[in-house]
Amino acid sequence: MYQWILPSLLEILAQNQSSAAECSPAKAERQWRVSLAATEHLLLNSLATVSGDTTQGLVLAAPAPLFSQPKLAQSLQTVTFTAKPFNPLALMPFQMPDAITPQDCEAAPCESVLPLLPADPLAAEQFCLVFTDKFTLVLVLATHKNSKKTFSFSFEPEVVQQAWRSLGARVMLTNPEFFSQLDALVQQYSPLAPDYRIVAQFSQLLLAELTEPEETRDSFLGVGNKEDKENNPCPMPNAPCPMPNPDVELLQAFAHEVRTPLTTIRTMTRLLLKRRDLAKSVINRLEIIDHECTEQIDRMELLFKAAELETSAPVKSSKTQLTPMSLDQVLHQSIPRWEQAAQRRNLTLNVVLPQQLPTVVSNPSMLDRVLTGLMENFTRSLPPGSHIQVQVIPAGDQLKLQLSPQLLSQDTNKSATPATPPIRKALGQLLMFQPETGTISLNMAATKHLFQAIGGKLIVRQRPHYGEILTIFLPLEVSNNQGKLGIKS
Repeated sequence: MYQWILPSLLEILAQNQSSAAECSPAKAERQWRVSLAATEHLLLNSLATVSGDTTQGLVLAAPAPLFSQPKLAQSLQTVTFTAKPFNPLALMPFQMPDAITPQDCEAAPCESVLPLLPADPLAAEQFCLVFTDKFTLVLVLATHKNSKKTFSFSFEPEVVQQAWRSLGARVMLTNPEFFSQLDALVQQYSPLAPDYRIVAQFSQLLLAELTEPEETRDSFLGVGNKEDKENNPCPMPNAPCPMPNPDVELLQAFAHEVRTPLTTIRTMTRLLLKRRDLAKSVINRLEIIDHECTEQIDRMELLFKAAELETSAPVKSSKTQLTPMSLDQVLHQSIPRWEQAAQRRNLTLNVVLPQQLPTVVSNPSMLDRVLTGLMENFTRSLPPGSHIQVQVIPAGDQLKLQLSPQLLSQDTNKSATPATPPIRKALGQLLMFQPETGTISLNMAATKHLFQAIGGKLIVRQRPHYGEILTIFLPLEVSNNQGKLGIKS
């Protein structure tokens, strides 16, 4: 029996497979995050051979957009379902046909928002339906009344089709005039059995993303007996059992609760920015909202990742998806944000780079966020009027990126006065609070773990009269030419 007049997506998957089982919220959410990361990499790999900005797929998601990679944002049409629509009248039709036209995709991500009825049990599910020419996929994370959660996914064409029929019926209830347009989009990517290599690649990506101990991994893959695991939670003799950490669980819940509404606000803002009848002042304010939401979403992502590392296997095993990447591209995107962060606090910033930046080995999706988060915390720790120098230089088989406060020429007479480090108070095991600025940030140990997770190393030194100096080391690609590099600033 269905809970409602229409089946939820989890009910559809449960009817077609037996691998889904209730588990703790933290474990189910971890499975959801790992699978989303694998899906994002699978999409990036499968769409990489197609040139141009043409639309190559459709994503139906709830309760917020799930993929933030620029290539995916430009290549995929996105429709978001939410129980808290922008318009408070849930049944009022949304004017969104233009939001899913290919022409608009060139200027902004294709995003639309559709409402769910408040009584719909689907409102308690996070889901993602992916339609492409190469594969279709459905992922679902559901919350039950007993606070347990269940995660499940399927590549089976019939399961994906049933999931769409269930969603399509809801669109008919709330936005009948939009259904035919959305159904036509879905039919462009009719469910098909994926090539075995697609599923194999997804499995490899799951294993690469999975940073949990063996017990969690077995649970995710449906291996082992539930009762045995309850009686013996440690799968290996003499293996350390991860202990529940209230601080970490609270931080994960906090990051999730903040990130979700901010993502929805950002989606609504970007939809408004597509309108051509807005005054320049309104556009400026919306762009500020979009920027602030993105900045805070990235901060929450870092907090969430830091908490995840504290509950996973040793940091050494969490170095996932480390690939050769262009640091030049990352810094090209990051430096303008660093300059904005410095200007907001009345600081000056000077970045010294080599003439040619070598290729480093790291995590492309995390490096930018980790560096920006570190710079954000660094600027908050300095008094107004300070000067920051960022220097990037080769150091053997590594690349050294150093952040240091510098004395300006007019401050040389103050060089005899030791720099006063900012006052920081610990908040649990992962966070620090700076009373002078009201700033909450990751403590240094958690920050170092983040850098280890992306293949790097962070060293912090306290230098008299100057303050903290942060040095990041990133490994160079082995085949990279490590000759002498000229310096530019």
